[in-house]
Amino acid sequence: MMRDVSSFSTYNYGDALYWDARYVEEAGSFDWYQRYSSLRPFVRHYVPTSSRVLMVGCGNARNSLSPAPLPLYLLLRFSWYKNLLIAYFRFICFCLLVMSEDMVKDGYEDIMNIDISSVAIEMMSKKYEYIPQLKYMKMDVRDMSAFADDSFGSVIDKGTLDSLMCGNDAPISAAQMLGEVSRLLKPGGTYMLITYGDPKVRMPHLMRPVYNWKIMLYIIPRPGFHKPAPGSSSSSCAYLEPVPITENGLLPVDYVLQDPDSHFIYICKKMDENSELNEDSSSYPLRVDKSL
Repeated sequence: MMRDVSSFSTYNYGDALYWDARYVEEAGSFDWYQRYSSLRPFVRHYVPTSSRVLMVGCGNARNSLSPAPLPLYLLLRFSWYKNLLIAYFRFICFCLLVMSEDMVKDGYEDIMNIDISSVAIEMMSKKYEYIPQLKYMKMDVRDMSAFADDSFGSVIDKGTLDSLMCGNDAPISAAQMLGEVSRLLKPGGTYMLITYGDPKVRMPHLMRPVYNWKIMLYIIPRPGFHKPAPGSSSSSCAYLEPVPITENGLLPVDYVLQDPDSHFIYICKKMDENSELNEDSSSYPLRVDKSL
């Protein structure tokens, strides 16, 4: 079953006024996706610490909460879940603040954070003015013309594309955003997308030939998901292995998700004639960091 919620949109999640109001109304920090400790193996493997990083939709995340105790596609069948769904998407862009801070602590030197909300940018700029590695700009991800071509070695997106897919004119907004991401990436650079969207609903947007991206997919259980029972053939580190996809960018027909509400991590590398997508090319191995 396809995992997406675009057709259930009530608000325009691409509207700056909507997010300004939400940031003012909700003073706390929220994160519906993954903590940095869970994403760190992928970030360190695919994003060099010396890379200039663009965080799209920085928001004001703080906690890694699961949006629902049941799979989202099941809850959407019930009308009573509508209000919970609206509340969920109030915070879907509030995902990258703490991740940026944690990345600086982990040695990253230059992180540009952008958000469509001037309220969020003002809040974050004041709160983190003492961290010179973090910079903030108000910007719409669909028009990042303030940056020149090939400006960034890495772009990280933890929920921003998801929010656009639930706003008005979702396919157009997604194409505008991804076109800008492609333009801003240096050849050999990486776009890391952390999303609830499975390949059926995300790959048609990511696989457009104009981007010239080579894509690898990882699937990571949601925070708090219980590991398979002892004796299971599934390894607790299996999520660190890339998931095979078909030529059309889909999961194999016999592939079964351990966690039906998993997150999907798409590693999109901008290719040129000298580029190769090699998962082992990083000096940082893709493994669980037991020190965290």
